[in-house]
Amino acid sequence: MGEKQKRAAAKEALHDLQVDLARLQKYLISSDKKVLVIFEGRDTSGKDGTIKRIIEHLSPRETRVVALGKPSDRDQKSWYFQRWVPHLPAGGEIVLFNRSWYNRAGVERVMGFCTNEEYDEFLMTAPLFEQLLAHCGVTILKYYLDISRTEQKRRLKDRRDDPLKQWKLSPIDDAAAKHWNDYSAARNEMLARTHTPFAPWTVVRADDKPNARLNVIRDLLTRFDFEGKDRARDLPDPNIVFLYDKAAITNGLVAE
Repeated sequence: MGEKQKRAAAKEALHDLQVDLARLQKYLISSDKKVLVIFEGRDTSGKDGTIKRIIEHLSPRETRVVALGKPSDRDQKSWYFQRWVPHLPAGGEIVLFNRSWYNRAGVERVMGFCTNEEYDEFLMTAPLFEQLLAHCGVTILKYYLDISRTEQKRRLKDRRDDPLKQWKLSPIDDAAAKHWNDYSAARNEMLARTHTPFAPWTVVRADDKPNARLNVIRDLLTRFDFEGKDRARDLPDPNIVFLYDKAAITNGLVAE
């Protein structure tokens, strides 16, 4: 299959998946389900594009994307999870976090924006906080988009060269490649310490953006049973989307 045919097939597959997403949202609204989808990953891992494809044809009244900026002075003096609480989903809503409280286990840890005590406290309390949310009826889906070092370098260069992507540039981008190994270590610790039965991590191998996006949506759809669901729909590719397991770190499924 040539590139043109591949693009056409991917576009058709995305359309069909988005139809099922609309059916899923109808079910979530009618059943008052609360759904929180968390996207984490290195800089340039494809979080923005994946979220865009998920919400493209969903109702803006029941769909929200949350991408919080730098914490204020008040935020820094508050309970760490406090600034995310107002953005949690109500009944019938699906909320997508483009980065989340896991900033503390990633960029804050690597760049020294938190103390060792704050970091340790986060890894201890995040599972407790998520268990409380799950107990109170929030369905939590956590996706970690993983890319290779070579692919990140290519995407960072593209981001610098493309005038339409200038808004994505930040000082943190410049540190991303330099701190690759530090981010790997932080990722490994985060996944190992916060992967739980009530809020497990799903890892996405995201070097191939279109394929990663399709498989994330496929995986999301498998988490719910709703009227009109396409039962013949392709399941997510287990070589691209899979539940975290510590063996993934050593067997090459996760980028070193």
